[in-house]
Amino acid sequence: MASAWWPCLILALLSSLAASGFPRSPIRLLGKRSLPEGVANGIEVYSTKINSKVTSRFAHNVVTTRAINRADTAKEVSFDVELPKTAFITNFTLTIDGVTYPGNVKEKEVAKKQYEKAVSQGKTAGLVKASGRKLEKFTVSVTVAAGSKVTFELTYEELLKRHKGKYEMYLKVQPKQLVKHFEIEVDIFEPQGISMLDAEASFITNDLLGSTLTKSFSGKKGHVSFKPSLDQQRSCPTCTDSLLNGDFTITYDVNRESPGNVQIVNGYFVHFFAPQGLPVVPKNVAFVIDISGSMAGRKLEQTKEALLRILEDMKEEDYLNFILFSGDVSTWKEHLVQATPENLQEARTFVKSMEDKGMTNINDGLLRGISMLNKAREEHRIPERSTSIVIMLTDGDANVGESRPEKIQENVRNAIGGKFPLYNLGFGNNLNYNFLENMALENHGFARRIYEDSDADLQLQGFYEEVANPLLTGVEMEYPENAILDLTQNTYQHFYDGSEIVVAGRLVDEDMNSFKADVKGHGATNDLTFTEEVDMKEMEKALQERDYIFGNYIERLWAYLTIEQLLEKRKNAHGEEKENLTAWALDLSLKYHFVTPLTSMVVTKPEDNEDERAIADKPGEDAEATPVSPAMSYLTSYQPPQNPYYYVDGDPHFIIQIPEKDDALCFNIDEAPGTVLRLIQDPVTGLTVNGQIIGDKRGSPDSKTRKTYFGKLGIANAQMDFQVEVTTGKITLWNRAVPSTFSWLDTVTVTQDG
Repeated sequence: MASAWWPCLILALLSSLAASGFPRSPIRLLGKRSLPEGVANGIEVYSTKINSKVTSRFAHNVVTTRAINRADTAKEVSFDVELPKTAFITNFTLTIDGVTYPGNVKEKEVAKKQYEKAVSQGKTAGLVKASGRKLEKFTVSVTVAAGSKVTFELTYEELLKRHKGKYEMYLKVQPKQLVKHFEIEVDIFEPQGISMLDAEASFITNDLLGSTLTKSFSGKKGHVSFKPSLDQQRSCPTCTDSLLNGDFTITYDVNRESPGNVQIVNGYFVHFFAPQGLPVVPKNVAFVIDISGSMAGRKLEQTKEALLRILEDMKEEDYLNFILFSGDVSTWKEHLVQATPENLQEARTFVKSMEDKGMTNINDGLLRGISMLNKAREEHRIPERSTSIVIMLTDGDANVGESRPEKIQENVRNAIGGKFPLYNLGFGNNLNYNFLENMALENHGFARRIYEDSDADLQLQGFYEEVANPLLTGVEMEYPENAILDLTQNTYQHFYDGSEIVVAGRLVDEDMNSFKADVKGHGATNDLTFTEEVDMKEMEKALQERDYIFGNYIERLWAYLTIEQLLEKRKNAHGEEKENLTAWALDLSLKYHFVTPLTSMVVTKPEDNEDERAIADKPGEDAEATPVSPAMSYLTSYQPPQNPYYYVDGDPHFIIQIPEKDDALCFNIDEAPGTVLRLIQDPVTGLTVNGQIIGDKRGSPDSKTRKTYFGKLGIANAQMDFQVEVTTGKITLWNRAVPSTFSWLDTVTVTQDG
């Protein structure tokens, strides 16, 4: 709904530009102003260090930044860190002139009340928010006296997941200025032994690669180091701005002498299971695709491109069908067909012919696909030893037919009956992602957001590659009866090639001599059982180097995994069950000092001789698409505007303040989605502003009128030869036909020569 505010924003912006004289000569983008080396706005960040220690896939990361105020007056210093969405913050400390102010994890409601009191006094806020596809951004600021030093230290932990045969650690590097001592140090300890290790950075040139980045591994240990000098950080030999701006990615894998590996430390165990070399189980796929009107244009074209690539990867033993839904439902074939060369060629023709139309009937589309899979099994149209999956792609919410999310969820749950998984792909932000995620989770699948970008087709294909090669179905992890407590999830519908199943738990008796784990599953040709037997004395010898990283990693890994799974379960729980799941997850979050959706971190810091509360919260995936509301206002600081400000949350679209009156004129234009309106045309300045309308996919099917919003704004000036295109996802500027694309997080200055 935030797009409904754009006309007011743009109109106000253009009015001020006209009043001040809009530049008419060619424009250019400016970086930071020339300042003393390593100092920006009086603040010198003289040290930034990222220290990561990984033991058995569990990563413990510490980000430390040190700065000094070189100015003659007090200055505000900001600390920004982008961390993975799957990570939990475990600590944050602030040290000013040698005095440390620690962070404490508290129940969210308790922390919220403390925080709101501080915000009402005009204090600065700590904030964690979604930042792009994989990251969340942690931001906190503090005022530092002239000549004083400040140290920020953020700690977070995560379990590295295995995708496509590799574990990936993702670090965002963005110091924003030259730093005298910049360093990334990563130490990896894997008891199974490291089989490969690589590191790369999107911002490192070939010249820097050899001299700044080192990586090595031998046996159980691996090491990565990145230490650019001050000169090596420069974006050019004479520049004072930094080229360190991008992604730093570390990938590795471990030796697998057996399908599984069990590790036991201090009464806790973890079991990693990733068999290799098994034949692929044939799969039966129902592709349920949204072709409603909002999928028109680039979205549908990218979907087609992805489906065509997926068809190239289908194996002849697989079966498939396409179910298309808009206001109604249609199918490619009446039933599933085998992926023979002839059928695949026909499928390509069908995919290329897909056209958008109508509204969004998710319920009937899913039920048709599920029914088709069930019927194929009942009528023996598919191989006995095959597995079925539903993949649903939509860019919005149901607005025709059964549109109540809870009823759709119930219908789908009953139709699937636990027999196969559902994977939901949400295209863009104009949808109820929580609904898609909850529905997928309770049907043994998961949801994935597909970002509206130039690589959306590759995102779709990348998802399919994760589930393209099932090696086992009906996987059960079994352990000695009465010997374990608090076991994490130990049954899985599928094991996919290149992934890994991780189970953790507590031992009843820490002094047991041996430990046995059995894994059972259905393979492509027969049922399989894998057994791991652990001699506790041999285990102790094998892990004697574990303190190379940190000793209680399995216990913390167990807590991390347990909390993660409890939070997933509570999404579809109700009543007493939900209360119990919430209470357990909260207790573990507080005990192990994890910032989760149930907790917040409170940091007491000095400001104006009073204590101030800074909050670190854990946003959910759907936070990206959710505008700030009163219920969420504690996440951000707010200052009322000086002048009267008018807005409408939804229609009407246009709000114009009446000159010399404390009032505004509001009016609406009812046009169909896709219509382009000319909002401003100024023959004197050559300025033109157009807006393209999009529809509200959350509208009621019984409503006679459909709410519409501006989804795209275009600003052009023929005299200056420039254009700006603004969408909810990005901002693109063309200067003399050369495009520059920015996210809403970027800060860019536009000026004129002369």
